[in-house]
Amino acid sequence: MLRDSPRIPVPLLVAAAAFIALPGCYYVHVASGQLEMNRRREPIEVVIARPETDPTVRSRLELAARARDFAMSELGLPDNGSYRTFADLGRRYATWNLFAAPEFSVEPKRWCFPIAGCVSYRGYFDEQRAVKEAAHLRGRGFDVHVGPSIAYSTLGHLRDPVLNTMLGYGEAELAAFLFHELAHQAVYAPGDSDFNEAFATVVETEGLRRWFVRESRPAELEEFLAVRKKQSAAADLMVASRERLAALYGSGISEEAMRESKAAEFAQLREYLASGGYSTAGNFNNARLVAVATYERCVPALRTELDRLGNGLPAFYAAMNLLVHNPAGRKKLCPQL
Repeated sequence: MLRDSPRIPVPLLVAAAAFIALPGCYYVHVASGQLEMNRRREPIEVVIARPETDPTVRSRLELAARARDFAMSELGLPDNGSYRTFADLGRRYATWNLFAAPEFSVEPKRWCFPIAGCVSYRGYFDEQRAVKEAAHLRGRGFDVHVGPSIAYSTLGHLRDPVLNTMLGYGEAELAAFLFHELAHQAVYAPGDSDFNEAFATVVETEGLRRWFVRESRPAELEEFLAVRKKQSAAADLMVASRERLAALYGSGISEEAMRESKAAEFAQLREYLASGGYSTAGNFNNARLVAVATYERCVPALRTELDRLGNGLPAFYAAMNLLVHNPAGRKKLCPQL
């Protein structure tokens, strides 16, 4: 799974009228992308029944239908019409998500939107638009990171389709995408990306564990858990690096000394990752650490809460929904740096 390529929802400007009412080319771009996605949707059963449908696509869509029904009947996730249609976008990724952070801060630049609140990324349906905005922010002194997103969600405000971008990463990954995105529809705290992504990741992992047990596929369960453990270990190294950088940036030393220490920290991070057999591809900077921390930083705390509640998902959803309107409670559960 592409853990360094976030599967996060495009900011929730989901109604075309709302998009158009807001100023700026960005909103027109997102509205256009959403409308194009809607235009391409077809009922999954129609695509499956079509003789010319690629056999692999047919098989994956059949699995998506089973996983969606499992999510609703066994995981207690919402049944609001999402993932009952299929849309082929004709590209490899659904969106590209831009993260940015100041040169000497690990706190993300935030963008604010109706419904979604202030979030630590900005999503684009077109890669070049994301790259252009990243270059603009880089010119203003920000660290930037653009990561592709395979899945897409409007948090249930529209009937989200299964996308072709979700089908090419294996059966476990497909089920994981669906559980993750449906989890966002069950619990969502506007303006708290770390909490939202940690919640969805915990539900995704627990959902996959139950899915493999129900499907009687113990070997695949073990393989999945081993991959997830390795991904989490790599993320832990990056979260720890972010914590050290936070201390560095608050130390009060000169910018020149801070810049040298920052470069040394990222060089050390690369060494740690390489020695553990993890990928060191791409640039490492504050914004990339923000992207990883958004997904991973709060996962252990929320997993502990699920365990405390006897691994009961309905009780977990209820407890997390109480925190949606309790920012102090969320910060206590997962403190800020």
